[in-house]
This record gives sequence, C-alpha cells and structure tokens, in this order.
Amino acid sequence: MRASTINPRVLLALLPLTSAFYLPGITPTNYSPGDLVPLHVNHVTPSFSARSPNTKSVFSFQYYHHSFGFCPPEAGPEDVSESLGSILFGDRIQTSPFQLRMLEDEGCRAVCDEVQMEGRDAKFVNRRIMLDYNINWLVDGLPVGQRFETSDGKEVYEPGFALGRVVDGRPQVHNHYDIMVDYHQVRKEEYRVVGILVNPSSRAGSKRLGEEDDFSADCGREGVGLELSIADSNRITWTYSVTWRSSSVSFATRWDKYLRVYDAEVHWIWLTANAIVMVLLVVMVATALGRTLKKDIQRYNKLNQIELDDLHGTGIDDGVQEDSGWKLVHGDVFRPPKQSLLLALLVGNGAQLFTMVGFTIGFAAIGFLSPSNRGSLASVMILLYTVFAFLGGYTSSRVYKLFRGQAWKALFILTPSLIPGIVFATFFLLNLLVWARQSSGAVPFTTMLVIVGIWFLISVPLSLAGSWLGFRQPLPDPPVKTNQIPRQIPPAQGYLRPLPSVLVVGILPFAASFLELYFIMSSLWSSRIYYMFGFLFLCYGLVVVTSAAASILIVYFILGNEDYRWQWRAFAASGGSGVYVFLYCLVYWARRVSFSSWTGGVLYLGYSALLAGLWFVLSGTVGFMACWAFVHRIYGSLKVD
Repeated sequence: MRASTINPRVLLALLPLTSAFYLPGITPTNYSPGDLVPLHVNHVTPSFSARSPNTKSVFSFQYYHHSFGFCPPEAGPEDVSESLGSILFGDRIQTSPFQLRMLEDEGCRAVCDEVQMEGRDAKFVNRRIMLDYNINWLVDGLPVGQRFETSDGKEVYEPGFALGRVVDGRPQVHNHYDIMVDYHQVRKEEYRVVGILVNPSSRAGSKRLGEEDDFSADCGREGVGLELSIADSNRITWTYSVTWRSSSVSFATRWDKYLRVYDAEVHWIWLTANAIVMVLLVVMVATALGRTLKKDIQRYNKLNQIELDDLHGTGIDDGVQEDSGWKLVHGDVFRPPKQSLLLALLVGNGAQLFTMVGFTIGFAAIGFLSPSNRGSLASVMILLYTVFAFLGGYTSSRVYKLFRGQAWKALFILTPSLIPGIVFATFFLLNLLVWARQSSGAVPFTTMLVIVGIWFLISVPLSLAGSWLGFRQPLPDPPVKTNQIPRQIPPAQGYLRPLPSVLVVGILPFAASFLELYFIMSSLWSSRIYYMFGFLFLCYGLVVVTSAAASILIVYFILGNEDYRWQWRAFAASGGSGVYVFLYCLVYWARRVSFSSWTGGVLYLGYSALLAGLWFVLSGTVGFMACWAFVHRIYGSLKVD
C-alpha cells in the first residue's frame, strides 16, 4: 500500500504516518513442486459492494451449511485454529476437499460426486443469490478474491466471489470455479503463494467422468447457466480448474492489492481542512483566553491585595471593585457535582477506552497488526482494554476522591462492571438474534465464556488494584477553598444552555472524524479491508485536540456566566459528538443500505447505538480532563485569602 497520488511537497513530514507499512505477521511457507497447498473455506457472507445495490442481509452462514450442498472432505471438515478476534468477527474457517498442488495445473476436476439438492434447499440458495452472497476461501492465509479496476484504472482485489448470478431475474448458482494461483520463486525448487483469484461460472450439464480416486470431469458449457428448481429435486456437480502463474510480486507485498488506500487526495484535503480549523480553534483559545485571563487575573489579584491591605482610597475605580465573571465563582468552582459517582465512573472508563483506542491505532499505523493474522485487530483491542483496566480504576478513583465522594465500595464494584456490563449485555442480546437466524456470525457460547473469564479473572482485579492505588494516594489541595453556602446561579441564555452547548461543541469533533467514519463504514459494508490506519491516527489526534479545545472554550463561557457547574457540562458538551455519530449512522442506513428483514435493522441500530455510546464516553472524558486542567490552571493563578 502506497499513497502514490499524494504530492510529496504537501505535508511532507506526515507522509511516514500515512504509509502504515505492515509486518508480515506469519512465517512464509515454501512449497516444492507437487506439494499440496491447502485451500480453507470460510463463511458465506452477504456482499455490500456498490456493484450490487440490492436489498441486503446481515447474516452469514457456515460454508458447510446443509442447504448449500457444498462438498466436504471425505473424513469430514475440520476446524482451523482461530484467534479470539477472528471468531468475534465471524470467521468460521474449515478444511476443504480442493486439491491444489504447486505448479500442477488442473483442466477440469470434480470436487466430489454429484450432489442432490431438495427444493427447500434450492429455495434457500436462490434467496442467498438474490441477496448477493459471497463465498470466502483462504489459500496460504490470503483471501481468495476477484479482480476489479478502480475509477483511476488501478487493479485491486476484493475478498470473496459471488455464490451465483441473476440473469433476467432468475438466479443461477455458480458450480464451477476457475482458480488462478500466483506464485513467486524464492530459490531453486521453492515457491511461495503471492496471489489467488477465482472466476466463478454457472454451468449446466457438468458431471464427473472418473471413478474412485479419479475426479476428472466434464465441466459443461459456460454459456448455459444452472438454475435450481424449488419444486423438484436438483442434481449438482461442483467442478474446478487450477492454473499456476509466475509472478514478480514478493511475499512481503502480496497484500498490497487488497490494502489500497482509496481516495488518498480526498483524505489529505479533508485532514488539512480540519487541521486548519483545529489550529484556528487552539489559537483562539490560547490567545483570546490567554490575554483575557491574564488581564483578569492581574486585575483581580491587585484588587484582592488592596482589600487585604485595607487600602480603599488609592484611586481604584468602582468598575474594578464591582468585577463580575468567572472570578466570582472561585468559592464554588470545585464544589462536587451532582451524581459525582456516575461521572467518576464514566471518566474512568473513558480513560480506559481512550488509551486502548490510541494504542491500537498506533500499533496498526506502524504495521504491527498484519491482515495476514486474521482477527489480530480485535484481539489486540481486547488485550489492551483488559490491561488498561488498571488505568480505568485508578482514574475513576482519583476523580471520585477529588469530588470528595464517600461511596467507595460502589465505585470499586461499578468501575469494572457498569460500562463493560452494558456493552456485554447489548452484545449478548444482539447475538441472540443472530443465533436465532442460525447464522454462523453468532458468537459461540464457549467464546462468550472466554470473554467473561477474561473480564472477571483479569480485567476486574486490575481495575480493583488501580482503584485501591488511587484511593490510597494523598489528595492534593484545590487551588481555592470552597464556600460552605453555594452562590446563586443566573439563568443561562442562548448557546450557554445545556442542550445547545452540547450540539454546538459536539459537532466540531464529529466534523474532524466524519470522513474517516465514512470510509470505515464503507469498508465494512463493501467487502473491503480497511487499512488506512495512518490517516486514522491523524484523524484521532484531530478529534482529541478539537474536543479538548472546544470544551475549554465553552467552559470558559459558562464560568463567565457565573455558573460553576462545569464538570458535567464539560463531559456532555465534548461527548455530544456521539449524538452526531449515531445520527450519521441513521443517515448512512437511509442512503446506502437496505436490509431484507427487520432483524437486520435491529442489529444495525443496536451496534450503531453501542458505537455512539462508547464514542460519547471517550470524547466526553477528553473534554472533562482538558477542562479539569484548565480550571485548575486559571484558579491556581488567583491570590485568594
């Protein structure tokens, strides 16, 4: 993957981040002529490619689902070892009867004997063809795909190939596969697989010719498709051919055609525009607030010193003595907020999410998460989230102690259980819907037990240890003392009211992430592999800085209105970008995706709400922590008796 369309004179210093090179992640396998190259089969999945704009399904099925009628190995299919992340993402990899031997071409070969398919199974297959389902294979860790050309004429591979085709409104099943394997010679009599393509076709009249160990076959005529009758029994012969092609592509670059950066120039333009907005926002906060705060602090400190010395007749005008604004709430600004326990829990979990996401994107951007290691992204996310439970517990404990909270037992218990419990319960309920549809995308019960075990045996103890450490450490004194009687708060007007402030501030972080969110969702729903982690890393930095700067700005205005209840306002204002994320998911559903059943819509809404909720917690934590540092800074500069 190379961003070759980028002008090297533009943002040259950032180019290394966008390259996002990868480490292979697996040891290359060398084959000698005649060696068996295993072909593994994965689940059958719906395609959301722009080339197939039909109504979609979200449910995948195991390759050896009885209705498909695919040929299993003689000894039965065996499960291939998978990572936890691979299972969570729906992979169900198994062995197959296909015989691919290095450098040995096959003209026409039957996979197995003729298969009989009943009418109800034919109806199931025809329905999947109408819904644009794809078959997924793996050869030497590479996904078998089809070749396409982009709008700029470049060749790319997309994983999977069609289960069938629709001709004049009638589905035809693909029962023949022309398999083309690219190999690269590394030394004499040693070769490596560097590419795999399949051209499927529907052929009526195909049949096996040989007997016993002879699987030679007549592959029928390519122009005559095979239609499955839903009224009568059907007979299908699955056939394939194999062609080996020499290639100059090396093993280290064999993923490049799968991992192309789409619309790199659009990424750069959008990131540059958002970087300019971010710089302007930060400059505005640094200069306008800096000058105003410096002037206010100097004037307030001078007035306070005069009052302490009891010198009232030295020419200080009444305008100074009757000062107003953020300085007047110094006796209330560190007053604990309402529902302080909940806020501390959210901030602790947000800190855990923030570090997990940052480290995951960072590792992916520098190439440590290779796509050849299937499920590595999800596995690393689970690992990092588990490890950073210590940080989450420590942060929630420190924040709660600063709030002078007393319900420590509740904090210790709820920090590792509230947010993770909500996420797990949502995931479990949505998984029940997938399981009810007999989809292979349903996470197995044993995997659920593994997740629960990691949660309670590793994450919870780490969180408790972090909370205990935060509880035991001494609490620093606040910059100013808190009055015993809270002052009255004047009514807020305009954008300073809670809901308008959330909508105004929340749109800025969302705008910084909007384009990358579009590409991520397009990759998820277009059968593409998302690998633009260099751009995502820059986007994540923009979101963090924008959230912090916008939150500081709105909190300054809130304090200037003599409203000292800034803690929840800072969290909610920055977290408001999660509202826009959910609204964008709804817009994307309305404009780009159409589901074939109500369960698909429920799954989409459920996972969209879960994503938006986690975004709210993460972004809100960034805003809260930035405002916490800001408030301590400005009130620490005041000289108050």
